Amino acid sequence: MNTVEQLAVIASNDLWNLLQFPFMQRAIAGAMLMGILGGLLGSFVTLRQLSFFSHAVGHAALVGVTLGVLLQLNPTWMLLPFTLVFGLVVLYLIDQTDLASDSILSIVLSGALAIGVILSSLIQGYRGNLMSVLFGDILAINAIDLVLTLLVLVGSSIFLLLTLRQQILLTLNPAVAQVQGIPVQFYRYAFVVLLSFAVAIAIKAVGVLLVNAFLVIPAATAKLASDRFIRFLVMSVLIGASSSIVGMLVSGILNFASGPSIVLIQFLVFVAVFGWTKLKFKAA
Repeated sequence: MNTVEQLAVIASNDLWNLLQFPFMQRAIAGAMLMGILGGLLGSFVTLRQLSFFSHAVGHAALVGVTLGVLLQLNPTWMLLPFTLVFGLVVLYLIDQTDLASDSILSIVLSGALAIGVILSSLIQGYRGNLMSVLFGDILAINAIDLVLTLLVLVGSSIFLLLTLRQQILLTLNPAVAQVQGIPVQFYRYAFVVLLSFAVAIAIKAVGVLLVNAFLVIPAATAKLASDRFIRFLVMSVLIGASSSIVGMLVSGILNFASGPSIVLIQFLVFVAVFGWTKLKFKAA
């Protein structure tokens, strides 16, 4: 047996032993659920050009995190209501002003980040909770986090799939959807609620700095390889789930940080699909 084969055997044995731990099992289950959720919502985020919106919600969550640390509460429980309120307020401001949506997002995001940084300076002593949410720690998710993720995933799936025709029309042409009597505003605000919850939950896994990648990269990758909406939606979900699981396994084998490992796998898949589509186009 050569050196490469020996290293492979050692790595597989270490991974098998690691998979026996409950925290690793919870982390893989959570990664898969979050990957599915990110792929599902990310499909609509990408097509509706809401990438900056989810980015803003994720980064503004710093205020919710610091408030949780200051009040000695679980940051996750502060993240959920804060991201929800922030998302709804931003959407309301976009609807009530003549400013471009990116301008509103930049203004509110800057203000929220400034408040978050000021509040974080008031934290005395240990800041482990703050750092784990900023950079993610999927290995620390518990049964409650799994239940919350599952609830948001089930709620999102039911809402989007039962109203899929309306969602597609709203995505492609909001004006036509309005004329046909579809409650556009209700669907917009309902989607923002789901997106805000998804961002809050994913922050626990990949952190504030990388949360947007969870929603954007799988969907963008699927968009490169598909020209039909249903196929695009299914591929986005599959890429989100599979890349999350592979990222967790790579993290366990190489002892890398879990969240960045998942995002790195998603990025590599995107690069591979991009290269494949370019070669396919040239061959045609």
